[in-house]
Amino acid sequence: MKHTSSWYRHSGPPSALTALFCLLAAPPASLRAQAPAPVNANSAAAAAMRESLNQQRAAVQKQLGQTATNGFFVSQRAAGLGPITGMAPAPSPEPVDCGPLPPSEVDSLVGQASQREGLDEDLLRGIMKQESAFRPCALSPKGAMGLMQLMPATAEQLGIQNPFDAASNVDAGAKFLKQLLNRYGGDIPRALGAYNAGPTRVDAAGGVPAIPETVDYIRQIMSSLPFIER
Repeated sequence: MKHTSSWYRHSGPPSALTALFCLLAAPPASLRAQAPAPVNANSAAAAAMRESLNQQRAAVQKQLGQTATNGFFVSQRAAGLGPITGMAPAPSPEPVDCGPLPPSEVDSLVGQASQREGLDEDLLRGIMKQESAFRPCALSPKGAMGLMQLMPATAEQLGIQNPFDAASNVDAGAKFLKQLLNRYGGDIPRALGAYNAGPTRVDAAGGVPAIPETVDYIRQIMSSLPFIER
């Protein structure tokens, strides 16, 4: 005589609903949810950086247009922007604010760059103060970056991998200023005008262009130079 469990005797054979419940309570391994693969933080950051740079270049092109200029002097026109690679954390329209560099660090950066390019230290320091107030993370609405406010095209043409690196930015800004001074025969106001408004506007005006922002820019820097007679 076969013995049947008390559960079976009182409840009868398991119903289809009970069988389905058991199946759902213990699904086969192939149906179990897999844990999400770990995200590579560096890859995600790099992708975000590239996307941000692409957006910035598009914004700069839209604001400044695509008019090309001849030779080296393209910083104020952002002409022919190509891929910019290898940069440190990408700038956003409103980057995280940073304070100015300590005076001792500013003096060291200015001294080395001025000596390398044969520039007056007070002139280079005055431009840096007017451009960024000594803030290495400064980013203008037009896309100018860092201590010397390099445009993306200038940074790329000079081979600057990270325009927010203080030393690289100051070196590039000093080279650009030296080129402008040579172009205008050592005329500081015209060189400053070109640094601010672009050589094309200075050439078209035959001197400092009558742009209020540029005129004030030159006045502010010239007034800080101890070797200028007033």
